[in-house]
Amino acid sequence: MRPLLNALTALVLLVGPFASHNLRAQSAQLQNAPGRRILNLNGSWNYIIDPYENGFYDYRREAFDQSKSGKGGYYDNQKPSSKQETELIEYDFDKSAALQVPGDWNSQDPKLLYYEGTIWYKKSFSLTPKPGKRYFLYFGAINYESHIYLNGKKLGMRKGGFTPIQYDITDRLSSTGDNFVIVKADNTRHADEVPTINTDWWNYGGITRDVFIAETPATYITDYKVQLAKNDPNTLAGYVQLSGEGKAGQTVTLNIAEAGIKKSLKTDAEGRATFAVPAKKLTRWSPQNPKLYPVSLTSGSDAVQDRIGFRTIQTKGTDILLNGKSTFLRGISIHDENPLIPGRARGEGDLRMLLTWAKELGCNYVRLAHYPHNEAMLKLADEMGLLVWAEVPVYWTIAWENPATYQNAETQLTDLISMGKNRASIVVWSVGNETPPSDPRLKFMTSLVKKARSLDDTRLISAALELHRDGSKITVDDPLGAELDLTSFNEYAGWYWGGKPSEITQYTFDIKYNKPVIISEFGGDALGGYHADADTRWSEEYQEALYQNQFKMLSGIAGLRGLTPWILTDFRATRRQHPVYQNGFNRKGLISNTGQKKKAFYTVQEYYRQMAQKYDGK
Repeated sequence: MRPLLNALTALVLLVGPFASHNLRAQSAQLQNAPGRRILNLNGSWNYIIDPYENGFYDYRREAFDQSKSGKGGYYDNQKPSSKQETELIEYDFDKSAALQVPGDWNSQDPKLLYYEGTIWYKKSFSLTPKPGKRYFLYFGAINYESHIYLNGKKLGMRKGGFTPIQYDITDRLSSTGDNFVIVKADNTRHADEVPTINTDWWNYGGITRDVFIAETPATYITDYKVQLAKNDPNTLAGYVQLSGEGKAGQTVTLNIAEAGIKKSLKTDAEGRATFAVPAKKLTRWSPQNPKLYPVSLTSGSDAVQDRIGFRTIQTKGTDILLNGKSTFLRGISIHDENPLIPGRARGEGDLRMLLTWAKELGCNYVRLAHYPHNEAMLKLADEMGLLVWAEVPVYWTIAWENPATYQNAETQLTDLISMGKNRASIVVWSVGNETPPSDPRLKFMTSLVKKARSLDDTRLISAALELHRDGSKITVDDPLGAELDLTSFNEYAGWYWGGKPSEITQYTFDIKYNKPVIISEFGGDALGGYHADADTRWSEEYQEALYQNQFKMLSGIAGLRGLTPWILTDFRATRRQHPVYQNGFNRKGLISNTGQKKKAFYTVQEYYRQMAQKYDGK
């Protein structure tokens, strides 16, 4: 049965949901969708827990929405009629409990803490469609498999827990203005999905990011890219894409008033207009000066506003050049989770807190692991002057030889690049983390690298590789490294191997590539507030000594150009079960789950102060 499902999944991912019952493919993603005129659907949503999926399948395990009538599922939102005695309706959304959206279900109800399965969400809203307008239902993220229905009709199915989902609902809105949207969210893990069944973070379920309806004119700006051209830092290049009726032969105006740039463009038969204009006077974006320009795109009755920074990133030998100047990436890894309040980060306040801590640590760089983070996080990084490594959840042991698994990974990578391509902060697209070498894996990962380069040739491509040890010699010789712009790898000397922190300085590195080296993970656990000597695991002193000796060990790498230690804050992880030291948390954070800075925080802060002095002169 599973091979057939995999084949169907590949078809869905390639061409959109299968066509029965008037299902529709996702609309082309609106660039900067939150910046549109929107109707916010965040807030209280009624929900029904459905571990047996009674609201989706009949008693013979046949899907209601694939039946001849397309009726019978919870998505009908059925209500008793006056002939109540003859009707059997075994659910009622309006009398059911509520969850807050955005938000995971695990942290909102104790009985859902470890729940993996289906939950149905329902939200009623008022919206009367206006003539000459189009409407798009937008979900920032739903984990993991979602089936979405509007007014009892299925819009489509989507897999992937971290990238936006969007449908054109213009012709599905009620003329009376009374509407309801129902979502079947299923966070069940499967070995052939992305990520796979085994991860080291909490499998939060539900509608975890913003939900809204965006309004546009009938002919509208779908997409755009406004960035400096590759290998030509004095030219601003990109495109604008129109969709809808009459998209060909339209005038589009690009206006960056502060920089004195104004350009009128004509769309081709496909609604696309490309441009290349001089950009010598543009102030370059950098962590020291995160300059953002108001950018306006207009066409007919449509207008889109954005704030965009302009910078170059490239490598030369073992150097990383930001705006032509060698830089050291003083980084930290971050999960999309607020350690102080259980659950996924819920909005800008949570995200700003995390990035403010990173700035206090002395960072100019963050690794947003191990999946696409909230679009708001990328905009905050632009604003606050933090370079970004952005990643897809190709994590550990993916089903390398399954075509549907690859297509899923490529779709998530495509969506991530589409969402982030105008963010100056993003300098690295990462195609995966700690994937064990094999021929099928190399083919899979190399294909992702090629896809990323085809979508965006202005940023660096990397992955967090594994290493190999032989005595005191550490070798980095993964064949995937030849395809990447950076030699990035994870190492846990002093924690998972290598003896005590005081013993790890014996290790030397043999790195086979003449490329900048980024240590994408290292570190060890410490329970905040637990103190002992430097040889006692779980103590703050052990973690502090580990970092001190890591910096000594890593100083022997001539091409070292950046670090993202693991990790900024303690985070929840089902795998971490020690009842005293872990209790459901990975304790590698430099900040505890109560917001306490551990001793190692100040060790990293001092090292980064020295690196800033060396590279930035401050």
